[in-house]
Amino acid sequence: MRIAIIAMGTRGDVQPYLALGKGLYLAISLAEKLNIPFLQAYIFPFTPTKAFPAILLPQSISRLGGTVNRLSHHLFRQIMWQGFQKADRLARQQVINLPPAPFLGSYNSPILRQYPTLYGFSSSVIPQPADWQNTQMTGYWFLDEAADWTPPAALTNFLDSGAPPVYIGFGSMGSRNPIETADLVVAALDRTGQRGILVSGWGGLSQAHLPDTVHMVELVPHSWLFPRVAAVVHHGGAGTTAAGLRAGVPSLVIPFFGDQLFWGQRVAKLGVGTAPIPRKKLTVELLAQAIHRAVTDPVMRQQATNLGQKIQVENGITNAVRVIKSIAPTLNFRDDLL
Repeated sequence: MRIAIIAMGTRGDVQPYLALGKGLYLAISLAEKLNIPFLQAYIFPFTPTKAFPAILLPQSISRLGGTVNRLSHHLFRQIMWQGFQKADRLARQQVINLPPAPFLGSYNSPILRQYPTLYGFSSSVIPQPADWQNTQMTGYWFLDEAADWTPPAALTNFLDSGAPPVYIGFGSMGSRNPIETADLVVAALDRTGQRGILVSGWGGLSQAHLPDTVHMVELVPHSWLFPRVAAVVHHGGAGTTAAGLRAGVPSLVIPFFGDQLFWGQRVAKLGVGTAPIPRKKLTVELLAQAIHRAVTDPVMRQQATNLGQKIQVENGITNAVRVIKSIAPTLNFRDDLL
């Protein structure tokens, strides 16, 4: 889950702040201090709703009903806030010269209700809940790098030498024993008769450790590679999940922690991937079963293709800019900042 705060102007030109994640609390304080407009923006659901539980809580509690779902979001907000409260209080008192925020956080601040909350994911992945007010789901905010990227010859040669491989990469998630993990992955690929591409970052592992049917790559733009593979095995980060869904190939999520299980369960619910396998429970047998289903299940593959086509025609960044521009007269937003 990436955390960021983006300052989109200064008090002099009365530009807004756009805040994501834990940057929310500092941004509220700065907007309050400088008397500037403020917009929230998220790549994961954060507004309380009865439609589904909060992303860090078991989605199985949805069987308890909408009221429990909504309460779970307030609990999630408090978990985030209480972990940041002390730092926020010190910043407000010692740097910004403001009184402490309320004990339960600034979630009821009028600043948060002035303008729409932007959500950078597709309504085809998470339909907008009926009880979300003053929110705009724009579609994913993809930053494509493939246009200016040239693939290494070894990678293109490997892709051209056989059937589309299975991509396996766990992003920034570390492994205490990368060679053991690689052995597990290679064994699962071998059991299913599939070729594979492993992303680098498996500390201590090199191409020399791998069979000819498995190729290791360094950082490769997901937008270039994912449409060329048979399935994507990953940790379930919001960005990697989005890239896999847009590529239109099945996803196999191996969540480590945080919101990753939520995205894995969402993928399975949409029918575009297998049920998530928590990293601590990953075995050769379970991974082989998931890979086999992902590459052979025609219904799953078609559903993944259909969802990918819907996401591909969305333009989340353009839509987000359109929303901001629609309130630009109020915000005195300079066009050159868009």
